[in-house]
Amino acid sequence: WEPRWAYTGEISAGMLEELRIPYVILGHSERRSIFKETEKEVGTKVARAMHSGLKVIACIGETLEQRESGAMYSVLEQQLAPIMDAVGSEASAWSNVVVAYEPVWAIGTGVVASPQQAQDAHTYIRKLFATKISARVAEDLRIIYGGSVNGNNCGELKSMEDVDGFLVGGASIKAGEFLRIIESAQD
Repeated sequence: WEPRWAYTGEISAGMLEELRIPYVILGHSERRSIFKETEKEVGTKVARAMHSGLKVIACIGETLEQRESGAMYSVLEQQLAPIMDAVGSEASAWSNVVVAYEPVWAIGTGVVASPQQAQDAHTYIRKLFATKISARVAEDLRIIYGGSVNGNNCGELKSMEDVDGFLVGGASIKAGEFLRIIESAQD
């Protein structure tokens, strides 16, 4: 995310450009928890990635403790604020951003949010964009779900009005499982 320096183990925008990879995933909970990336750092990375011409998949999501304590919506808003600041209010800029709602408690655990839980979070995110950015951006924004998506649950999840797709983790390395997810998206 620094434009001129090499950081061992990190990937720069230039590396992605050279390989013709158009998207970058930023703000994933593993980066936030293991590498202690802050919301501000995620916002900076989003700005730099977009400045480099990359499209961004911006991850947000709450822990089980945050959900159970009633803090889920404030956590999502805190995580989105620097991303919104980085991208700004131009609708055309938001066409290069996908928001991935990934409840931390569902990532890699085999526990998936119910379709209604996913819909509730996605509805909140869309309403937040309508309030903070614009109704047009909120309507056009792609909000995808991640968190133990598999061939068995993707059909119900994709039937929700505000679930625009999936960020698939572990199931993507199992060819048969991943194919089922892809096929459900084509229905």
